[in-house]
Amino acid sequence: MVSYPKNVLVGKGVVPGYSAGCYIHAVNKIYIDDYSFIAPNVGIMSGNHDVADLRLQTPGNPVRIGKYCWIGMNAMILPGVTLGDFTIVGAGAVVTKSFDEGYCVIAGNPAKVIKILSKENCLRYEENIRYIGYIREDKFEEFRKKNLNI
Repeated sequence: MVSYPKNVLVGKGVVPGYSAGCYIHAVNKIYIDDYSFIAPNVGIMSGNHDVADLRLQTPGNPVRIGKYCWIGMNAMILPGVTLGDFTIVGAGAVVTKSFDEGYCVIAGNPAKVIKILSKENCLRYEENIRYIGYIREDKFEEFRKKNLNI
């Protein structure tokens, strides 16, 4: 499920909400950069409920997920988190703070770095047919003008 889908901005090869059971709550912006994978049952939240009135949504801070990241099954990304390129989030992790530098594996509750990745071994690639969310890249400009008013 994706709530506030107009606040979800994605790069090439990313399909947020495609895996079963995902909950993407974008009351504030959520940025997911190129070729990042989101496993089933992942939660990404950029806001929360007002503690005095649970019917109200309170925008937190935007969430930013870098390029070539992998968010493992049942992980939760909380408001204000930034994950740098090539950040791998272990299954079931609760990410409460940012890991801006990327090139790491994080896991646990709260998530912490359990392994540093070698930048030289991390492969950047491009697919032949590229998508921006669910829209083919060659059709995106037309979609943007028609639907996003930018």
